[in-house]
Amino acid sequence: MTQQEFDCIVIGGGPGGYVAAIRAAQRGLKTALIESLEMGGTCLNRGCIPSKALIANAEVLRKVREANKFGISVGSVSFNYQAMKERKDQVVARLRKGVEGLIASNQITSFKGFGKFISPFEVKVIGDQEAVLKGKSIIIATGSEPRPLPGIPFDHQTIHDSTSLLDITELPKKILIIGGGVVGCEFACLHHAFGVDVTIIELLPSILSTEGKAIGDTMAQIFKKQGIKIETQAALTHMEKVSQGVKAHLSDGRVFEADCALISVGRKYNTDKIGLENIGVIVEKDGSIPVNSFMQTNVPHIFAIGDITGKWALAHVASHQGMIAANNAAGVYTEMDYAAVPSVIFTSPEVATIGYTLEKAIQAGFDARIGKFPFQALGKALAAIETEGFAQIVVEKNTGQILGAQVVGYGASTLIAEMAVAIGNELTIKSISDTIHAHPTIAEAWMEAAFLADEMPLHLPPIRK
Repeated sequence: MTQQEFDCIVIGGGPGGYVAAIRAAQRGLKTALIESLEMGGTCLNRGCIPSKALIANAEVLRKVREANKFGISVGSVSFNYQAMKERKDQVVARLRKGVEGLIASNQITSFKGFGKFISPFEVKVIGDQEAVLKGKSIIIATGSEPRPLPGIPFDHQTIHDSTSLLDITELPKKILIIGGGVVGCEFACLHHAFGVDVTIIELLPSILSTEGKAIGDTMAQIFKKQGIKIETQAALTHMEKVSQGVKAHLSDGRVFEADCALISVGRKYNTDKIGLENIGVIVEKDGSIPVNSFMQTNVPHIFAIGDITGKWALAHVASHQGMIAANNAAGVYTEMDYAAVPSVIFTSPEVATIGYTLEKAIQAGFDARIGKFPFQALGKALAAIETEGFAQIVVEKNTGQILGAQVVGYGASTLIAEMAVAIGNELTIKSISDTIHAHPTIAEAWMEAAFLADEMPLHLPPIRK
């Protein structure tokens, strides 16, 4: 077994880990990167990218089916899900190869294996390339994995997690989705687009409950109109596998049957098997690792980033945390700021949020109000036949400071970037309303929402007090 010394060791090659390794190498640190599975982690191989590749297929299919609205005749439409799955795999492989190339070009030493602490400064690599690595600083980026419900283990055939459901080659006729959060709603839209009978079973009063009432209510209405069935305040007691698939039993006695089920009720932090008990790093009961704004754990030369910090389970947050951790490991002291974190849900239509919802702003003590502009009043949306949804801005009444923004509709994933810049730079509503927005574009919705927040609507009737 070889022994090697490095300035920085990164455990985990996901979107946090490989970015941290690249930035550490750019800062002049001799860097090692340990990954037990594929480079790119969950996001690239088993999450963000493969799901969005399939969602892109679904979006094209939707447009083709609606071609007659544009005066285009296409005849009967069919699709090959096996070919779609193969395209998804090709996209993942191409991007993974790109990540591997970046690691090599930055002269990062990569190790294929499982990283486990044997002392505060030493990590043992167990696997294809067994070694003991000694590092002056160590960044933990081990991520998370889907969490099963108690008593309902994944079998990855009829009871799926998000990973196994992405790898099926034949679509079910009916699927139950347990959990109406981000992952559940994305898969609901994806499978519904391919003609699958979808039922969402959600314990809470609303789907997407973390995104605020406006979004939860709007998306529930849109889903029901599309034909996606939603059961809220529905407590699952147990699930049984039967010859035809699965049966889900609810606390009120109702039983739902389907060919298969997706359990999407959260994720488990990968911190329990990496030897943290050997080095004195504090781990919370839920498995998360507390960190300060420099991404340091309670052991100063050991950093933690990504899902395991218990902050935001988002790839772009993990990447940013990775850069912060690497900077500090190299003595370039920078702090993490979570004030302007955009979040996107790739449903149909898309959802994107940042900062405070109106409810959370009021709870935090702000004298807040919103400006909300419907896509139905937007020229570009009408021209593109994409009129579902709205854009709204949450502002502080006295100062006009932008506290948050939410958008449901066409291009939401791109639109949210403007609000990220605004909130990240503490801009006021005047900064948006006084900025000339190109016409006709979907981005005009922000300007119109800003006019409304300032009680000076342009393309909606005057506000009556």
